[in-house]
Amino acid sequence: MFDKIQSDYIAAFKAKETIKKDVLGLLKGAILNAKIDKKDDLTDEEIINLVEKQIKLRKDSKEEYIKANKMDVVEQLDQEISVLMEYMPEQLSIEEINKIIDDAFDVVKPTSQKEMGLIMKEVTPKLKGKADMKEVSNIIKDKLSEL
Repeated sequence: MFDKIQSDYIAAFKAKETIKKDVLGLLKGAILNAKIDKKDDLTDEEIINLVEKQIKLRKDSKEEYIKANKMDVVEQLDQEISVLMEYMPEQLSIEEINKIIDDAFDVVKPTSQKEMGLIMKEVTPKLKGKADMKEVSNIIKDKLSEL
């Protein structure tokens, strides 16, 4: 996966695609730092986790810029997120996410909001990287509030 990011970075550099080049440059830096910390090459799953963190950072920043009414920055962040999404596994539909959550409810059989952690523990391995975990958390909270 790192090789794909590297070749896409070079292609964006040659094509003068500034936003893509900048985003991939930052991503490459994050990957190289993690590689140094680990003292070994990263697996594709670890790279996906880094991409996911970069997306989350941008989404959090986007919310702040929306509050500050800085729409030009929001638009740039949307473009950066779309570049990063190219390196994520295919995202699950809301129906697929709900099915996995319902299956977790069948396994855990929660009786109160206090069992949120147990359900998250059940769904996270199945959804990590394939769905926005903030959205998943909100769906689970809604379902728990209906108990």
